[in-house]
Amino acid sequence: MIQSFFEWLQSTSLAVVVGESWFPWVESAHVVCLALVAGTIFTVDARLIGFASRQLRFTYVSDRLLPWTWGAFIGAAITGSLMFMANATTYAANIPFRFKMVLLLLAGINMLYFQFVTFRSVNSWDAGTPAPAARLAGLLSIVLWCGVIGCGRWVGFV
Repeated sequence: MIQSFFEWLQSTSLAVVVGESWFPWVESAHVVCLALVAGTIFTVDARLIGFASRQLRFTYVSDRLLPWTWGAFIGAAITGSLMFMANATTYAANIPFRFKMVLLLLAGINMLYFQFVTFRSVNSWDAGTPAPAARLAGLLSIVLWCGVIGCGRWVGFV
């Protein structure tokens, strides 16, 4: 049943247009968006870990960068979805693609936990060294996003 959905998705007119002529442009936009996502997230995470911007409040750094992160993430999600549509049956069976999706889900869970649990105590560590849980969230975020990027590159070689 899911295979037939992927076949239908791949045969839609949008998927065909993307696959036949837009794919290089969509892929390029995806890479640019992902680079912006990673760059802004890594900067925020570097502040959490204590590697960078220690003289700035965490909320100052995150308030300025996370809107860019979300905008770029939306762009990456749209372009990624278009690329998936163009080759849905191939990607659905691709092991690195599946790993990428799992790592992306884990990165999202890490972010949600940080936002709704760890961030509640931000007033006590905003200007100083972040709490151990915040530092762990930053480290996990970097590891997970490196995995997402690595698996994304790996997708095309399988």
